Amino acid sequence: MAIRHEIEIQGQIERITFTNEENGYTVAKIKVKGKKDLITIVGTMCSVSPGEILRVRGFWDNHPKYGEQLKITEYETLLPATSKGIERYLGSGMIKGIGPVMAKRLVTRFKEDTLSIIEGDIEKLKEVDGIGEKRIEMIRKAWEEQKEIRFVMIFLQGHGISPTYAVKIYRQYGKDSIRVVKENPYRLAMDIYGIGFKTADNIAQKLGISKDSQIRAEAGIMHVLYELSEEGHVYYPYELLIKKCSEILEVEESTIPYAIDAVAKEGSIVIDNKFSEKDEKVVADSRVIYLAKFHVSETGIAKKLKRLTSTPKQLRLINLDEAINWVEKSLKIEFSEKQKEAIKAAINSKVMIITGGPGTGKTTIIKAIIEIYKAMNQRILLAAPTGRAAKRMTNATGYEAKTIHRLLEYSPSNGSFKRNEKNPLEADIVIIDETSMIDTTLMYHFLKSVKTTTTLILVGDVDQLPSVDAGNILKDIIDSGKIHTVKLDEIFRQSKESMIIVNAHRINKGDMPYLKFSKDGFKDFFFTELYEPQEVARYIIYLCSEILPKKFGFNPIEDIQVITPMYKGIAGVSNLNNELQDALNKNECTLIRGAHAFKIGDKVMQLRNNYDKDVFNGDIGKIISIDKELQEVKVNFDDKLVTYDFSELDEITLAYAISVHKSQGSEYPVVIIPVLTHHYIMLQRNLLYTAITRGKKLVFLVGTKRAIAMAVKNNKPLKRYTMLKERLLKD
Repeated sequence: MAIRHEIEIQGQIERITFTNEENGYTVAKIKVKGKKDLITIVGTMCSVSPGEILRVRGFWDNHPKYGEQLKITEYETLLPATSKGIERYLGSGMIKGIGPVMAKRLVTRFKEDTLSIIEGDIEKLKEVDGIGEKRIEMIRKAWEEQKEIRFVMIFLQGHGISPTYAVKIYRQYGKDSIRVVKENPYRLAMDIYGIGFKTADNIAQKLGISKDSQIRAEAGIMHVLYELSEEGHVYYPYELLIKKCSEILEVEESTIPYAIDAVAKEGSIVIDNKFSEKDEKVVADSRVIYLAKFHVSETGIAKKLKRLTSTPKQLRLINLDEAINWVEKSLKIEFSEKQKEAIKAAINSKVMIITGGPGTGKTTIIKAIIEIYKAMNQRILLAAPTGRAAKRMTNATGYEAKTIHRLLEYSPSNGSFKRNEKNPLEADIVIIDETSMIDTTLMYHFLKSVKTTTTLILVGDVDQLPSVDAGNILKDIIDSGKIHTVKLDEIFRQSKESMIIVNAHRINKGDMPYLKFSKDGFKDFFFTELYEPQEVARYIIYLCSEILPKKFGFNPIEDIQVITPMYKGIAGVSNLNNELQDALNKNECTLIRGAHAFKIGDKVMQLRNNYDKDVFNGDIGKIISIDKELQEVKVNFDDKLVTYDFSELDEITLAYAISVHKSQGSEYPVVIIPVLTHHYIMLQRNLLYTAITRGKKLVFLVGTKRAIAMAVKNNKPLKRYTMLKERLLKD
């Protein structure tokens, strides 16, 4: 066997052939002095850029496909010394504020001194056209960050950790980054979006923190509870939590209770007891565990609702029948008995709920209530959980509606709502639409801002999916029987003409939707039977790119929304997004970030609430610019321009196809829904019902009758552990 000798060479990076952002593995071509051809180097390197000088050590390897390569074992980055090298280095996009054009200007003016001027006399850059105080500050900050981030990258790489996390870690902790990671790497999972427990746990183990350590168990409990909250749970039973933590952390069950007690003493979690609805006694083996914020929120909601309902209504008496006759004439409409009941309850009750499916007249009732309260000179506020739902409410009622966050005047600077008990909403009546979407913490913050003298009307469809985040607010309140509820179940004449609405109600009652064409054919509801996921995906792309734009005149990006039950698989969110992007967006301006490719013109969705940017989980927008020099992507969300730094792009994803949960609160002109038995885990009645009711003009089901039947028959939604109903029943 031939002995391989380690060699050392020095050269300038000409181009990066490949880089894996997850683990830093890079293939690069370098120019070595005295060598005619470029040399290929491969190995783990921290965010290297064209133009940089590398001194590398490694072994030659003959790759069967790519030929001779130098596999590096270690390397050192050196700043380029020649004008050409400096221009390539600065023009690579590594320094925010300097792109290829600006790099050329700088090097033309300062030649080989360019980098030393940026380092020691940056104000001199003003001598170059296009550079003012703002640009200098941007370059200074980016230059300093780049040096610090490189230190963090080298530290992480030394422990076998992906360099892609370095930017996020540095942005969060600054010069304390390495200290924080060494002291408690589990903080990363709590503090930094995009770094989960598994990543933090991997870092911890590389740093020598043992698997059965107390710090790991405590962090693991918090991680498991947060994951459970993302499944909708407000609390989790004590014994089940111990089992789950033991499985996920791969430690003995006996170690978990000590960690639970420790975290409870810190105040991060609350140990409570489950009590019976009937006799209010504590149930045997009843301990339950809450994340502290959910315990405060759930108990607070129950307390606030009880106080609201027990406070007498301050409103002059009116003749309700006369008021209804007046508003019928005003709106030129005739109400059903159920609608009249809802309007009367809205005048008499302090707190009430109006629930019902599409076409049952919820919006008409809201309009009537507004007219009557306006005639009595009452101060009215309208709100909904999302921007789209608020906009729809405004358009439907002619009265301004806000998002709940905007209504409560959320302040990103300190992460709090300006409206609260001390500074309540100035309103005599507040009407909230799409209440089924409201999660536990948001409902608590909202109720804190409502005066005890205010009338509260909650409107929503209790048969839709519950909120994306923890809780089942609307259902729990209705099931408690403590709040006056009117359920609308009559479909009105104009709505009966819509097969979307007819079929939605059939599904909700447990009946199969009408799938066969009548003589005239359905005008708004279509079903195509296909059995294989590949066929379904191909047909969906054909619908979006050919049939709907050419035959019906719909804009394939703005008007059509594919809604699918699953993320994985050929007919899942991820694959359909990639396929639809290729088919619908031919723009050449592309930005590759890890596994994602973004183009100008792409439909994208926000994945988390970002209060600083005033965008929220599920908001859909369109990429209008990609600036590689400023390292920024601009997205238009309903005429609101939001800027993302390249390091923040894990907050958005393609949205040609979205999950049913993410579609809540929105309506689209055209909805296409793949329904296959491959989706059996997610085939539930409320999921199919929610997806169908997102369509305004056309709904297409593509898949099998068997899968549709499975969904219709399955009326057992995934259980959510909540105790709001019991708390409302408890005196």
